[in-house]
Amino acid sequence: MAASSDLQSRLDHLPGNPGVYLFKDGQGEILYIGKAAVLADRVRSYFQKGSDHSPKTSLLVSQIADLETMVTRSELEALILESNLVKRHKPRFNVVLRDDKQYPYVRLPIKEDFPRLSIVRRVVKDGALYYGPYTPVNALRETLKVIKQAFPLATCSIDIDGTADRACIEFEIKRCMAPCTGNQSKEAYHQIVKQVRHFLEGRDHELLDDLRAKMESAADREEFEEAARLRDRLFKIGRMLEKQRITQTSATDQDVIGLARQGTAVDLQILFVRGGLLIGRKDFFWPQSADTPDEELVRSAIEQFYNKDGQPPKEVLVPTDLEDTSLIEQWLSDKRGESVRLLSPERGAKHQLVLLAEENAAAAVADHLRDEEIDRQAGEDLKRMLHLERAPRRIEGFDISNTMGNQSVASMVVWEDGRMKKADYRRFKIKTVEGANDFASMQEVVARRYGQSEHLARPDLILIDGGLGQLAAAMEGLKQAGHHGQSIIGLAKARGEKEERIFLPGRKNPIVLRPNAPATHLVQRIRDEAHRFALGYHRKLRGKALLASQLDQIIGIGEIKRTKLLKKFGSLERLTSASDEVLHEAGLDNDTVSKLRNTLGT
Repeated sequence: MAASSDLQSRLDHLPGNPGVYLFKDGQGEILYIGKAAVLADRVRSYFQKGSDHSPKTSLLVSQIADLETMVTRSELEALILESNLVKRHKPRFNVVLRDDKQYPYVRLPIKEDFPRLSIVRRVVKDGALYYGPYTPVNALRETLKVIKQAFPLATCSIDIDGTADRACIEFEIKRCMAPCTGNQSKEAYHQIVKQVRHFLEGRDHELLDDLRAKMESAADREEFEEAARLRDRLFKIGRMLEKQRITQTSATDQDVIGLARQGTAVDLQILFVRGGLLIGRKDFFWPQSADTPDEELVRSAIEQFYNKDGQPPKEVLVPTDLEDTSLIEQWLSDKRGESVRLLSPERGAKHQLVLLAEENAAAAVADHLRDEEIDRQAGEDLKRMLHLERAPRRIEGFDISNTMGNQSVASMVVWEDGRMKKADYRRFKIKTVEGANDFASMQEVVARRYGQSEHLARPDLILIDGGLGQLAAAMEGLKQAGHHGQSIIGLAKARGEKEERIFLPGRKNPIVLRPNAPATHLVQRIRDEAHRFALGYHRKLRGKALLASQLDQIIGIGEIKRTKLLKKFGSLERLTSASDEVLHEAGLDNDTVSKLRNTLGT
């Protein structure tokens, strides 16, 4: 490609330093972000005549109209900057992880006198131990369920100093040994903490041997109730460990990456192995990545995934050698605070783990492609039923939620190209409607959504949760916003009927959907997601309203402090479970904390 004069001038004056380069098109949109040890050499390599580029890179070069460079002090700084910029801009020629979640970890503050487990989504260097990440979240729920049943750790949030008058119900059912009343010493409590650590770290032989010895000792002392409790604990822990155990000799914490391809689609799986236990996995899918080499996919996944607040494990196993291995190891080691190794094993137990990750990726890519085909068929069915010009690629769903007209809210969710696009979700407080008037509320929210200047793509189809009444109200909202000719439907069931019905503008009789049809499953999924999102927002506002009314009763908490507490805690439950130290950090003195405890009954 012959570069324009402006672009050629930039190419002629590139720095010889490490840094990051940004390729842009004629409108200034960022096409691609990369890093280089020597910017001049790397950037010019794209424009050399006779270069053997992949089709993807050739298409990129053909669209470059401008470039920008950022010099860094080292290649490591360039790697970090590149990762941050890709995360922010999501250029279409980069491999981008479509995932902004913070993954849950279990935190155990071992330096405290009576440590308690908590769930956090950010790892900080505070002396506590962090275990995870747990994904999907049901893996975390299962782990915490076993811990609660098997290890009598305190789960309350009160200050434990041994002076409480009486123990709570957790002591009565033997889920806690009541250190708050002085019934359990700090030393005895930390013995339980030690067992929990062994469980979370996969040191099951030490844990089970310790519990078995305690059980036999209790039986020898004829303390049969204690022996039976330890026996039950052994059984529960053993069953949990059996489900998670991976056959290997190493107890090193590892993340294992596997890739699988099918046609143009690629799936990447990360298995989280902690102490020999598989505690979760994460899946990334790209439907069109045939031209992207494995190395680029793996490197991009590593850089973007660990760019979050999560802590890298001691080993990351990958399915292919990476050019920047030592650089990535240095970056991951800095994030962890100790040495991290990046390995591409070709034999042995670690290679078997990579093969296991690849098997999971192969199953996942097949599932994704099957889901895509079902969604494609659903879109075609909707096009035919609704007489649309094309199968819808973007559908926006609306729902209203309130309790007896109080705290009325609305939700908008978005389905686009086969998946729910959560970045485009919106929620609305109803402003102009008094009482429980779902029709007027729907009209208001639709008018607000499509009358806004916010830059959101226009949907191919709008889905309203409700029948003819809600549909008519939504159409009035569209009319008010100045949008005519927009495709819109209502979805509802007739009283006492199981079949879903689609209601259309200007048509009295609805379309009855077949229960197992792909189109039925698609519109139900969007409607149910809109309902879930609206209900969650409604509960949050209702919790804030309850908290505000309770705070109004407390002398010493004025409007400014109330607003600060509402913003920090958001619900009565979170406020009542907060420790005195946290309340002091929120600006409350001892007297106000005491009044708050008395008012809230905590």
